[in-house]
Amino acid sequence: MLLKFKKNKRINGFTLIETVAATGILATFILGIWIVIDRCINSTADTTMKIQAFEIARNNMESILSQSSVKEYVDYGTSYKYPYIDWETKVETFYEPISSQIWARAICTASFYDSLGQQQTVELEHWITSLSKDQLISFLANKEDDEEIQESFDTQLIETLEDAALYAGVTEETIEQWLNDGMLMTGDGFFIKINLDLFSQNQGEPSEKDIENKQLKSEADYK
Repeated sequence: MLLKFKKNKRINGFTLIETVAATGILATFILGIWIVIDRCINSTADTTMKIQAFEIARNNMESILSQSSVKEYVDYGTSYKYPYIDWETKVETFYEPISSQIWARAICTASFYDSLGQQQTVELEHWITSLSKDQLISFLANKEDDEEIQESFDTQLIETLEDAALYAGVTEETIEQWLNDGMLMTGDGFFIKINLDLFSQNQGEPSEKDIENKQLKSEADYK
C-alpha cells in the first residue's frame, strides 16, 4: 500500500520580520517629514520675530529723526507690543577735528532669542548731518540738562533690599512682594524711591493705571 502525503498549502502574508522592517522604514520616513516640518515652522517663527524686531528699531529711529533738536542719550526697554523683544536707542556725538564739526550718530537695536535659544539682534544706524551752530548750542544745553537730571536721579536710587525696606518702613519680604506685584527697578538693579513711595502710600496695592504711568523706569523718565 502506498502512502500519499498531502503538501501543506502556503499561507500568503507578512512574516514578523517583514512587518518590523516595514514599520521601521515607515517610522523613519515619518520622522524625516516631521523634522522638515519642524524646521520650517521654526524658520517661519524666527523670520517673523526678525521682522517685528526691525519694526521696533525702525520706529525708534523715526522717532529720533523727527525730533527738532539733538541730544546725547541712551534708553532701553522691552516692547509692549512684542514682550519677547528688547530694544535700545542710543544717540552719541563725535568731534571731527579736520573740519572742527560735531556729528551725531543714532543707533537703534532690537534683540530676541530665536528657536535655537541664540540671541539675534537687528541694528539700524544713521549718521545725522553735522550740527549747525544753533543745533550745537541746543545740544550743549541739553547735555547740561541731562547731567543735572542724572545727578538728581541718582539721589532717587537705593542700592540694597535692606535699605529699600528701611526707607519704605516695611519688611524685606514686603519689598519682594511689591516687586512681584509690578514695582519697577532700574536696569542695574537699584530701587527707586518714587516707586517705593507709590507702593508705600497705597499699602502695596496701587492701581494698575498708577503702576503703569506713575513709576520711573530710568533717568529718561525723570524730568
